[in-house]
Amino acid sequence: MTHSQRRAPSPVVVVLAFVLALLLIVGARAGWVYGVRHQLATNATGEALAQAERVVAEPAGGEVEVAPTLGEPSWILEIPRIDVRVPVLAGAGDDQLARGVAWYETTNLPGEAGNVALAGHRVGEGRPFARLLELQEGDEVRLETSLARYVYEVRVAPAALTVGHGATWVLDPVPGKDFDAHESILTLTAEQDLIPTDDLAVGFAVLKKKELK
Repeated sequence: MTHSQRRAPSPVVVVLAFVLALLLIVGARAGWVYGVRHQLATNATGEALAQAERVVAEPAGGEVEVAPTLGEPSWILEIPRIDVRVPVLAGAGDDQLARGVAWYETTNLPGEAGNVALAGHRVGEGRPFARLLELQEGDEVRLETSLARYVYEVRVAPAALTVGHGATWVLDPVPGKDFDAHESILTLTAEQDLIPTDDLAVGFAVLKKKELK
């Protein structure tokens, strides 16, 4: 057989080459999301936490909570069980989620009767809620503002409740039959799965103690 009569690559070889190229592309993207972007978000979270610490250290301007400025680090969330201490930023956009935990600004303020709802990533940028599914019923969750420190107790663990992205009822002032209108509720939401899906893990906690500063 002459050089001009070389055999064409077999279909199996072509398919394997395509699969290898696809894996390389997926791996490169994953490296960006879970590596570079995570490190950038971690740095941004540290800066936002420093700003939130300055905010909560300042005396409150009144006797009731006031809605923080959209996009600003204003509170600090602590969850001892999973070693979390992160800033809370007003608004649930991508910028807020990339810098810490985001507060759904349409929900209640800390300490009010109703539901203060927070969101954070389990994967990707910063991942403040990477271990959220380890949270258990009865665990303590703390939220600090310039006015007070609020101590909540988990009533529904995040690992016990999965909802779709369209389940807006978890943001309602009374999110389900496990609560009543007089309770102050804290809702924590994050991705349920480590790969992109429409599922969210949701945990609920109830206010047990308010310590004015």
